[in-house]
Parts: sequence; C-alpha cells; structure tokens
Amino acid sequence: MTGAPGEKSKPVGNSQPGAKSEENVMSATAMVLTLMALLAGGMIAMQAPINAEVATRLGHPLSAALWSFSVGTAILAVVVLLFARGSTNLGALQSMPLYMLIGGGLLGAVYVLVNLILAPKIGIAAVMALGIAGQLTAALLLDRFGLFDLVQRELSVGRVSGVLLVLAGALMVRML
Repeated sequence: MTGAPGEKSKPVGNSQPGAKSEENVMSATAMVLTLMALLAGGMIAMQAPINAEVATRLGHPLSAALWSFSVGTAILAVVVLLFARGSTNLGALQSMPLYMLIGGGLLGAVYVLVNLILAPKIGIAAVMALGIAGQLTAALLLDRFGLFDLVQRELSVGRVSGVLLVLAGALMVRML
C-alpha cells in the first residue's frame, strides 16, 4: 500500500486475490526485525513472574520494582557508555517539559509494579493479554487525537474492530 498517513491507499503490484504484492513479501531484514519483536514480547512475559518472585523473596513489590529498575539502569548505563557516549545531549534535559522528563520512567515503573503484583494473582497470560488490550486501546486514542506530536489518524471500523477483538480475546484468557 502507498500513501501518506490518513490517505486512502492503493494496492501495490498484482491486485488479484492471493497474488503476492511487493508489500506482502517479507525481506530477510523484516523477518529478523519481526523475530526480534516476538522475542522481546516473550521477554516481557518472563519479566513479570521473575519480578513477582523477587517481590516474594524481598518481602514487598516496591522493593522488587526498585531492584528491577536498578539492574535495568545499570545495564543501560553500560550500553550508553559503549554505544552512545558521544551523541547524547544531556543539555537538552533542561528544556524538556515535565511529562518528558519523568513520564517514561513513571509509566514504566507503574507497569512493572502492576505486573508483578497481578502475575501471581491472575496469571501471566491474563496479565499480558489485558496489558496488550490496554496498550492497543490507548494507542488508538493517541493516534486519533495526534497526542505527543504523533500524526493524527482517523478511527476506522477495521482498527476499532481489531482492538475490540483483542479485548474480547484478553477477557477470554482471563475468565475462561
């Protein structure tokens, strides 16, 4: 498909049903990136039960969340020193609005804390399914209103239906 965001797009290549188009054929790079995304998603699924066990052993979920972020911060510090030392502009922090300065860390801390509390109570599959449904719902709203300098994208029956199907699936994982 071609076109700018929000524009109706036209099929690329052969438009016969079942025919391969340029867009349908996944390059080796696209396959590797797709596999990386799947692997990262699997890691997220492992993070919550690991953190929940840490919370049990440390005696409190907040302590486990702090430990998780401390380890992550130490690893990221090493990665930045190795790969981004010369290109990081720390002076830009002075002009960033508050939501940029603390938003990502705050939201990440809430996500980790909620996941490690819920994982032993409702199960990791339910936590992950409901989390994905929540992410997609929020993403639709962020797109629709163009928040955080995103390109504004209209809601469509397909997009809303897709999110509703994911939500229905998440509820099935939780309740059935």
